[in-house]
Amino acid sequence: MTSLRFDDVACVRGGRLLFEGVSFALGGGEAALVTGPNGAGKSSLLRVAAGLLEATGTVERDGAVALADENAALDRELTLEAALRFWARLDRQADALASAMDAMDIAHLAPVPVRMLSTGQRKRAALTRTIASGAAIWLLDEPTNGLDTESVGRLERACAAHQAEGGIVVAATHLPLDLASVRQVPLA
Repeated sequence: MTSLRFDDVACVRGGRLLFEGVSFALGGGEAALVTGPNGAGKSSLLRVAAGLLEATGTVERDGAVALADENAALDRELTLEAALRFWARLDRQADALASAMDAMDIAHLAPVPVRMLSTGQRKRAALTRTIASGAAIWLLDEPTNGLDTESVGRLERACAAHQAEGGIVVAATHLPLDLASVRQVPLA
């Protein structure tokens, strides 16, 4: 069963305590919104959840993790489709790519080199990569930055479908994001 649990987690970066005492547990179909001012450690919390940063306390994950942050990790010289297909093959999810591109309405951009994409298009590409990953736990860092209203709606529908299939969504955001079965994780 998919789950993510933080128990009394603290994170120090650059000699500065970002957060401490963070505890929450999520099961399949649930979501968390991580909120707080700039510099409070929202992105770091997602990196801890992904296993990319060390922290004290206990972090337990049951399920594969996909992190969508400011770095889409897409080869700028490839076409969008080729760049996304690279990751879909690594994730053994090549068959999921077309529907993920449709979910974020970027299929028409398939032949465009990644370097030519706008900010919003790059954000949608990063989210497409997450959707196509097959990961049970989605970690979304400021997922609505650069998105228009229609694209935010598409993201919310993709998250709802993921949760309905038993997936978990954790989003760090300053902006509203409509998620079902959501818990608040405020950072000071």
